[in-house]
Amino acid sequence: MITNFFIPELNNHDVQELWFQQDGATCHTARATINLLKDTFGDRLISRFEPVNWPPRSCDLTPLDYFLWGCVKSLVYADKPQTLDHL
Repeated sequence: MITNFFIPELNNHDVQELWFQQDGATCHTARATINLLKDTFGDRLISRFEPVNWPPRSCDLTPLDYFLWGCVKSLVYADKPQTLDHL
């Protein structure tokens, strides 16, 4: 599915800013699969033991949480608050 559908479909889109997040299932992290995804996404791959580690079986870290808290943190620290009141 990855080679026959997913990668060809990505070629129709700009993926320079796209991150790929994989769950920690063993069958999804075979060496051939990871190598293919690393070739496609480089260091924008979130997976087990790869550029950005995905905590296995994390019930409190969903894709929305991962994006949302990163976005909130970047907004909060955008002007480097120096005091609690400024924060």
